[in-house]
Amino acid sequence: MTYKTLKIISVTSFILLLAGCANNNVAVKTTKIVATNKVKQVLYAQFSEWKSVKHRLGGLSKDGIDCSGFVYLTYIDNFSIELPRTTEQQVRSGIKIYSQDNLKAGDLVFFKTGIWQRHVGIYLEQKKFMHVSTKKGVSISHLDNSYWRKRYWQAVRVLGS
Repeated sequence: MTYKTLKIISVTSFILLLAGCANNNVAVKTTKIVATNKVKQVLYAQFSEWKSVKHRLGGLSKDGIDCSGFVYLTYIDNFSIELPRTTEQQVRSGIKIYSQDNLKAGDLVFFKTGIWQRHVGIYLEQKKFMHVSTKKGVSISHLDNSYWRKRYWQAVRVLGS
């Protein structure tokens, strides 16, 4: 068992323990906050590890990676969830989120960047998401940036509610 797997099991066990001890909504809300904060920590650690890795179409390593490959590796390495490899398939892999106000850390955000081109990133918090930019490589951008705001398409939740 890898260190990351043990870490995920430990965090999950802790969260389940909190939920099991909960007998009211306050404990359940606390459990969700703990889980959300843990997801954010994991995602920011992933970003630190991959920051500035250059974009390469079809890439799946630190020699170069594309947007859906980064999402794929992030989920399998950190959450033991094997998503499909392409943006076209990833958009169908979760529960659709209808409002940006309901986005949570770990949600996948999708953009239409051309007639047939799609782009995916992972939502962090406060309208920020990490993704693989063709110019900057792995980076963090803001949903309110004029480029991304015009191209925002939809979001899905893959991690629990």
